[in-house]
Amino acid sequence: MTGDEDCLAVAYHRWSALVRTVARRSLGDPQDVEDVTQQVFLGVWRGRTGYRPERGSFAGWIMGITTRQVADALSARYRHRDLVTAAGSALPLTAAEPDGPEAVLDRLLVRQALAGLPARQRRVLHLAFYEDLTQRQIAARTGWPLGTVKSHTRRGLNRLRSRLQHDTKGCPTASLTPQPARRPLHIKKK
Repeated sequence: MTGDEDCLAVAYHRWSALVRTVARRSLGDPQDVEDVTQQVFLGVWRGRTGYRPERGSFAGWIMGITTRQVADALSARYRHRDLVTAAGSALPLTAAEPDGPEAVLDRLLVRQALAGLPARQRRVLHLAFYEDLTQRQIAARTGWPLGTVKSHTRRGLNRLRSRLQHDTKGCPTASLTPQPARRPLHIKKK
């Protein structure tokens, strides 16, 4: 596969403006546009052996990857919005007994589960929940791409959920409602 990197660089130079334009028209958000562009050319790189010229033009193949990545980004955006809406309506705005034994146990379980996460995931979750930063603010503070922050958030929350479910089996008093801060819960709108 000699020359693959050079071919990718040529493809990026030739088609990235079109990919960005399509993504910008559908997504609007400049950071999402950059994330999609990065994912498209990562897809081009990973799928380079699967391209078949007899099935269509190279531009058509790249636009197919672009369309799927834009659809995935829109789907993630709507899932996130629906999740935030559902969480906001399901959670009480204030804890009934902030210093009750269940709340103390929950805080200890969450703290222990957070300590077991990889450093980057722990940092992202700490910034999100304890410092109340949005994913964009976390990306700005850490210097990581927004897509990386989102990935660390998703993986960290999944690991946290898994650890908390495992740690609280057979523990009827653990309510699994983390109360990391002593202030009313509010959800930032983007």
